[in-house]
Amino acid sequence: MSITRTDQDRPELQKAIEELVDSGFTGMTMRVNDERGEWVGSAGTAELGENAKPPTDGHVRIGSNTKTFTATLVLQLVAEGTIELDAPADDYLPEFGLDRRITVRMLLQHTSGVFNFTGEYYDDGTYAPGIPATTAGQEWVDNRFKTYLPQELVELALSKPSRFEPGTDWSYSNTNYVLARLLIEKVTGRTYAEEMQRLILGPLGLTGTVAPTTQSEISEPHARAYYRYEEAGEQKTVDVTRQNPSWISSGGDMISTTQDLHTFISALLGGKLLPAPLLAEMCTPEPKVGYGLGVFVQDTDGGGTVITHNGGMAGHGALMYSTPDGSKTLTASLNYVDDAALSLGEAFQKATQRLVKEVFGGGQTGSPDATEPAQ
Repeated sequence: MSITRTDQDRPELQKAIEELVDSGFTGMTMRVNDERGEWVGSAGTAELGENAKPPTDGHVRIGSNTKTFTATLVLQLVAEGTIELDAPADDYLPEFGLDRRITVRMLLQHTSGVFNFTGEYYDDGTYAPGIPATTAGQEWVDNRFKTYLPQELVELALSKPSRFEPGTDWSYSNTNYVLARLLIEKVTGRTYAEEMQRLILGPLGLTGTVAPTTQSEISEPHARAYYRYEEAGEQKTVDVTRQNPSWISSGGDMISTTQDLHTFISALLGGKLLPAPLLAEMCTPEPKVGYGLGVFVQDTDGGGTVITHNGGMAGHGALMYSTPDGSKTLTASLNYVDDAALSLGEAFQKATQRLVKEVFGGGQTGSPDATEPAQ
């Protein structure tokens, strides 16, 4: 059994998370597992106007870290022979009339070209809105308890022009992972949450992790999540810890803990969830931004590699990094005041680079979730 160490043992780690909080975040907890054992620390506060630090065992909405769980689930069904990775997604989901060139692999790798239902940022600086996501300000606040069906999100996305021809480019789209969720449910006859429990959460004993679907509650203990918006010319900050996560669906709805994220990523990369050939496919990056199947594959300044996904979910966020063999991990939770302008995006990116450098010897964190923590 590993010994959990405190900030006295690793002052450089405690300093790193305190600097991240100083850059504008309300609070943060971090867990590092490496050759020196396990270190856990927290900084900032769990709630605006209070002094208590965020709980190191707290639950947090993990945002797009959900995609790594979803991709793993699809690949497990590939291993079981239920899904073919390079088959047209339309074979499994004919009701949507998907372009026949879009394969299951393209969904997991964000190379399908399908419009992002939370809104699409184009290279020329223009923005095409989707549903009222966290980029929508008061409209998102007013709609945050609304239930969206996964089919609705997909149909909205498919009513918009594709971003590019399937397989010819890369663009981050939450729609890909809602299609993956529907595909899982179609081929198994069970809900996404049931399959997640059967293949990942149950076998790994991840009791702090849940795929909530439409549930607005988050289990105690947890830090609070906030959102700032403008109403009638006045700035308002509202507690959005409770919300119906169906607006993001399997693009980012899951709740977990830093302990469960460590257990998951170390088991995944340690070969406990996927056969070696499929794990190798998962960690083979496409050339544009280095995205594999549900993970980013990034080089560190020290010549190493980290496998990662970060995510943000309206005032909550999570980080998940590991060496390719699962032997060294960094997992973290964040609580902050989100807004439509994604004001903390740059601070988020700089801070995560600093953390990766401290733990893994340097790294680049150029994922969309690093620059846009709200989605």
